Amino acid sequence: MVALIKHEATNPHPMARFATVEALALLLNVTVEQIEEIRYWANAILVMGEKFSRFVSYADLPPVLGVAPPDSADYLRWRKRWKSNKDQAPPFWLAFYTEKFKFARSVPELYTWGQLVSVFKHALSLEGLLSLREAYSNAKCWLEAF
Repeated sequence: MVALIKHEATNPHPMARFATVEALALLLNVTVEQIEEIRYWANAILVMGEKFSRFVSYADLPPVLGVAPPDSADYLRWRKRWKSNKDQAPPFWLAFYTEKFKFARSVPELYTWGQLVSVFKHALSLEGLLSLREAYSNAKCWLEAF
């Protein structure tokens, strides 16, 4: 099922460009098919699906390719959100980027994802950064071999 997307706010939130159905599904630990409706409000996203309804902050979502890159205002929002997590990105981001590395279709696309992650690597835990590096190198070896 394709999620119905509604923009409720007259002025979209600047970080709404990072909101993807895949990221929201991974954050909420549901499948993409379980999401029925996504409503973009001024300060939050309402995700509704089979037997759940949840608000998500725009600052919970990681940057993605294909949209304007993160700017200083985005980093300020993320850092404010991460204060409760010792100024580190949430573990969900590691799972998200690991998945993006695994499903990259080419080495240049993988490299571009790696460049995006390198911009905020200071906000990742050491273990998380090492696991992302391993996922990146495994994906690169696999793409180069086939």
